[in-house]
Amino acid sequence: QVQLVESGGGLVQAGGSLKLSCAASGRTFRSDAVGWFRQAPGKDRAFVAGTWWIKENIYNATYGDSVKGRFTIWRHNAGNSVSLQMNSLKPQDTAVYYCAADREGALTQEGVDYWGQGTQVTVSS
Repeated sequence: QVQLVESGGGLVQAGGSLKLSCAASGRTFRSDAVGWFRQAPGKDRAFVAGTWWIKENIYNATYGDSVKGRFTIWRHNAGNSVSLQMNSLKPQDTAVYYCAADREGALTQEGVDYWGQGTQVTVSS
């Protein structure tokens, strides 16, 4: 059974940091595009950050405009895990964060093959 299991959400004050992690199981994900989306109350799910396979243990990373310079994403565990370090958190970062994997590499909402169950991140002002 293929699964993406997230961990690391929680409550933090504005300016603080959190780290999210996602572990994939059931098959190898090393060449998939893997990343994070988030959904705030009353808003659509939005891309946060993603990683794309270039070659063995080498991945390219991209970020949504609202998190550039504050969030860092990286792959590990032979590409089967992904982590997201979130620094300088703002109240507007409050959302449910979802890990996502796309076998075809587009990492768009429509193209995602697997979703995690989501983890809540709450940033208080």
